[in-house]
Parts: sequence; structure tokens; C-alpha cells
Amino acid sequence: GVTAGRCRADVTVTDLEELQELLAANIESNQHLVTGSVRAKVLKWGEDVAEFQPPPDYILMADCIYYEESLEPLLKTLKDLTGPDTCVLCCYEQRTVGKNPEIERKYFELLQADFELERIPLEKHDEEYRSADIHIVAIRRRR
Repeated sequence: GVTAGRCRADVTVTDLEELQELLAANIESNQHLVTGSVRAKVLKWGEDVAEFQPPPDYILMADCIYYEESLEPLLKTLKDLTGPDTCVLCCYEQRTVGKNPEIERKYFELLQADFELERIPLEKHDEEYRSADIHIVAIRRRR
């Protein structure tokens, strides 16, 4: 989120209440780099998102799909936050231990009921940071 703020974007970074202090410290430490704006807000998946309206142009998600009990609240929040023109960029590390493969499969299966997915091929990832186990998916509401 702070990186987007460096690119003249007006950004709201979100997390749970207990992580707001850390978000604020990160924003403060990088404020000299921001050419847009960056603010932190509490967002608990599954709860009301009225204060985040109108729908944003972009939602950047990273490492959000590892707990089965959070899938439904996350999907509800994505449905509530997105508008017809919102692009969600979801980045995640594919994990192969325990229930992670099943949780990942279930998330994308549920997501496709309301959203269209475009997997970004590895060759389009940044050369310095690309890795076969890191995936980026562009997600848009079904029309």
C-alpha cells in the first residue's frame, strides 16, 4: 500500500485493530517517499464496509488465503468492497503442507461464483522477485 502511495495513489491500508500501530509506524517511516496519500484503517472481514465506499479502483491483497475459517468473511468483504470497475490484485505464496492446498482450491472455487480470474503468468512478474511458488491473480466482478 505504501508503495502505491509512492506512485501518487490515494491509499487506504487495512488490517485488524491490533495491527494499526504497526501500520501507522510503517506509514510514518515512509512518509517522505509518498507522493499521493496513505492512511490506515481497521477492516475486519465479513463486517460493514460502508466507510470504504465508493468502491476503490484497486484492491491489493497479499497472503490472505491460508485460514479456512476466514474464507467466507474474506469473500463477503471482497463482494461488498468491489464495484464493476474494481480490479483486485491478489498475490499469494502457494503452500503445499497441511490443509493449505485444499484451502487454496476452495477459495478460488468460491471466488469464481462472483468473480472472473486472470492468472498473471510468471514471465510477467518482476524479474528480481519472481518465484514459481508466488502467484498473482487479477480478479474482477462478473458483469
